[in-house]
Amino acid sequence: MRHLAPLIDLPSLRARYEGFLLDAYGVLVDRERALPGAVALIEELERTGCPWRVLTNAASCLPEQLSETFAALGLSIPAERILTSGALLAEPSVSGDLRGVRALVLGPEGARRYAERAGVIPVPFEEALEAEALIIADQQGLRWPEHMDLAASLLVRRLDAGLPLRLLLCNPDLLYPVAPGRVGLTAGALAAMLEAIIRERWPDQGVGFLRLGKPAPALFEIARRQLGVTRLVMLGDQLATDIAGAQAAGIDAVLVGSGLAPRSARAATSVLPTWVLPSLAVASNRTGRQREAQ
Repeated sequence: MRHLAPLIDLPSLRARYEGFLLDAYGVLVDRERALPGAVALIEELERTGCPWRVLTNAASCLPEQLSETFAALGLSIPAERILTSGALLAEPSVSGDLRGVRALVLGPEGARRYAERAGVIPVPFEEALEAEALIIADQQGLRWPEHMDLAASLLVRRLDAGLPLRLLLCNPDLLYPVAPGRVGLTAGALAAMLEAIIRERWPDQGVGFLRLGKPAPALFEIARRQLGVTRLVMLGDQLATDIAGAQAAGIDAVLVGSGLAPRSARAATSVLPTWVLPSLAVASNRTGRQREAQ
């Protein structure tokens, strides 16, 4: 039987590390609420002056919009503390120079605003087949199956003609937690569908999506540069993105027992977190009791 990493609590993590990186969905919130212990954790980091950032594979809302969403759930997270995969479209070292590129952008209005900030020219859906790039930002705002049919048609039109097509995926996650016991499909699942078509129809071209968000290293590297500390730890709920991405960037990683962690932890995988934190609520309660005793 495969064993997970050793258990740890929040006070022990605070003693070991100088800075914290936090996943949003599955660690701090789901779609409906702040998760137990999240408010206390953010307040503790702020109270002690610990450097921290929220790293999220979100590309449907700008950081300032996410900050408002979190505030409505009771979490005070300033926009400047939020690093999103959508913002990486405007990082030429990550996404290449997208200025002036006509792209079909799948996602809501926020996704198109991310693209425009990168200099992309989003094409309307009626002109989708004239695009030079396909950006899958988010599953929200998708009209099924019409928009995915257009994306598949763009693939066929460009690749059958031997024309280049830039493929960018902001959110590589396949699932996200909606509520206890419920999950939803994400942009990564949409890209996986299209890549299955590519493998079957053009098996020798080596075409695929450039994945911008976790587990790609860019978000972790930007966070490390912004925080300016060396002993960082990532708290996440998904082995394949949060944990694998942090460790590939040389950052210790904690698997938090919320969101998708229970199912992921039982999966056959070579990814092993540095630590396991069963619950933010238990960790935060312990931290609170320790403060009261001091």
